Amino acid sequence: PAAAFTSKLPASRSFASARSPRSITAPCSATLKMSQPSSSSSSEAAAIDGTEEEKEEEEKEEENQSSSSSSSEAAAIDGTEEEEKEEKKEKKVYLPSLPLPPPLFSTVPGTWAHDTMSRRVESEILERTYEEMRDEFHSPGFESALEGMERLRSELRDASNVKIRHLRELTYEKESRAREREEWRAILEPFVSKGDTWLSAPWMVAEFYLYRRLMEEIGYFDPSNPTTHLWDPFLKAKRAGLATSAASAEGVMARVEGLPPTREGTGLAAAFALWGNKMDLSIWPADADNADRDVFSEILERAGENLLHDDANELEDHCEGLRERGGGNVDVIVDNAGFELVTDLALADHLVSAGVAGVVTFQLKSHPTFVSDAMEKDLRETVEHYASLDAEKYPYAQRAGVRWQRYLDDGKWVCREDNFWVQGSAMWDMPEPLRSDMTSRCDLAFVKGDANYRRLLGDRDWDYTAPFQDVVGAYFPCPVCALRTLKAEVGCGMDADQVERASGLDDQWMVNGRFGVVHFGTGCADA
Repeated sequence: PAAAFTSKLPASRSFASARSPRSITAPCSATLKMSQPSSSSSSEAAAIDGTEEEKEEEEKEEENQSSSSSSSEAAAIDGTEEEEKEEKKEKKVYLPSLPLPPPLFSTVPGTWAHDTMSRRVESEILERTYEEMRDEFHSPGFESALEGMERLRSELRDASNVKIRHLRELTYEKESRAREREEWRAILEPFVSKGDTWLSAPWMVAEFYLYRRLMEEIGYFDPSNPTTHLWDPFLKAKRAGLATSAASAEGVMARVEGLPPTREGTGLAAAFALWGNKMDLSIWPADADNADRDVFSEILERAGENLLHDDANELEDHCEGLRERGGGNVDVIVDNAGFELVTDLALADHLVSAGVAGVVTFQLKSHPTFVSDAMEKDLRETVEHYASLDAEKYPYAQRAGVRWQRYLDDGKWVCREDNFWVQGSAMWDMPEPLRSDMTSRCDLAFVKGDANYRRLLGDRDWDYTAPFQDVVGAYFPCPVCALRTLKAEVGCGMDADQVERASGLDDQWMVNGRFGVVHFGTGCADA
């Protein structure tokens, strides 16, 4: 297993010692800006429509306006310095330390983005969802959901011509849902106002919007129809992935249970979580024929040669610092349910048992998205499923399930859902109070999976060798470790010779999940 995580790559950067973990965070390059409808939409629009010089002039002008107008407004309200400081804090904008490259679009034939938005999402993903849920779609109460699903699919069949639109207001809408819909309005407005189509809007925006539109079309948020209200159209796919996970998980849990409370143990636990990301139900659906086959061990055997960058040493140093001070607060920004979630739970299990983490917080999706992305209900169902496994057939996995339930009951594991994790904006646009919470509370965040990684990079066309610290570590609110197998044509922090090697081995190296990276960034000290 050690070979599965150890790379011959030299570390691309050196980081300060993690003996005092939070002290290693780097200074931020934050600017004060006038409030805009959406920080993500303004940064997207600038990258698309303006030159770097124009952006700099606009930011200087906005900063000057902010300095004068915000202070006068605050003084007009109550004249206190505290409110003025708070107002300025809310207007900070955190960005990578490198100039922003343009976002990825879906307009270029032959790219994974184009194939995804012009074909895969309709003829593969939504078609498979319909087939898996055929009985439900043709049951009483699902008439409007079936009609909405077909309406969405019809748009996607003509994706190059159909314009995206804003989400519709519900007749009966809670305040929290209205707020979420307005957040989406701010994200979409630059592209709706320009008349962008499913393909001409930035890929990340369009793809996240697709799954939010699906929720609208099936009536997921509409309490007027109890049949479809909060109905998960991906439930069968998730449960199939969970049902077929035990055989692979048994071997992982046996290893996790025996991991030492050392830096090497932490590295191996992270390796399991990294390569678990390969098991993505939107690309590789669960197969009942593999229910009793340890597929994951086969993946681990080839993992060493498929790791394109490895910041394991920096990660282990940081985790040792947390252990030495008695354990920290660690977040896992979760990606997929099914077997990948099991490997995330295994990582969290080791972090707690080894003393690296006093509390692990799982940051989860607030509605079904990207087929297999995990919500709190999926995590809790996974724990219950493993705790109830046949102890004779799966002794290690069953014991793990019992431990996990105890962690949840004792508050050592915490589940949180947030709308930000299902929205098509860059992670440097993380809103309040989420950013402040992670800045003040979180000692380390593991960011799992490809979609989350794309958001870390703003889904932009970075040079593959651009340092992760300069792209992500410069703005993220806390120390961050990205564990990602490559499933999209975006990346950074990889050495040029490794990029050349991977492209020579596999012409689909960026999109098929064969290759992976472990990136560590210090995070941004300026809260």
